[in-house]
Amino acid sequence: MDRERDALGIGDLRYDDAGLIPAVVQQVGTGEVLMVAYMNAESLAKTLETGFTWFWSRSRQKYWQKGESSGNVQAVREIRYDCDADCLLVAVDQAGPGACHTGERSCFYRALQGEGTRPAAPTLGEVVVGLFGLIEERQREMPEGSYTAKLLGGPEDSLLKKIAEEAGEVIMAAKDDDARHLGYEIADLLYHVFVVMVRKGLTLDDLAAELDGRRH
Repeated sequence: MDRERDALGIGDLRYDDAGLIPAVVQQVGTGEVLMVAYMNAESLAKTLETGFTWFWSRSRQKYWQKGESSGNVQAVREIRYDCDADCLLVAVDQAGPGACHTGERSCFYRALQGEGTRPAAPTLGEVVVGLFGLIEERQREMPEGSYTAKLLGGPEDSLLKKIAEEAGEVIMAAKDDDARHLGYEIADLLYHVFVVMVRKGLTLDDLAAELDGRRH
């Protein structure tokens, strides 16, 4: 193992007897688990070299890039490994509607039911990413009868006027001291802001970078 690979931490990794290591893939920003697959040393090297996820298929005995045929690729932001160095955590920006071959966003879309379990409420990050992704989908498909598609394809001034109206509603709800109504109006405002972001080509990553810069 050369010094460069050791410096990257690659030399610390522990593969199983088949030369594989599990990789948990999650959406950057929200932590949503998208899928689990296996890498070997070569597919990990491909991932680091290209910036997109590559895995080893145990059933087909070949390398595969996630989204190579569908276009739903995963741009890698960070790769971590656990305390035992035998599992990877890959933070990605998932392109397209999702990671699962079924069309679901995450491969973990089913839940086991038991007396001691209860469905977990979605996090704010998951809701925001899902809503923004839906608006992007409306822009691609522009379905007839869709209010979002109408805002995306209609006069820009109408959308901007709507944002001004929703901002006014937020102010009025705040003055009324009604927390539930205020939350409703803030949600309306955020939705229309997301629409104008998509229309103008801004992404959630752009917004996150701006907010992060202000935090520092």
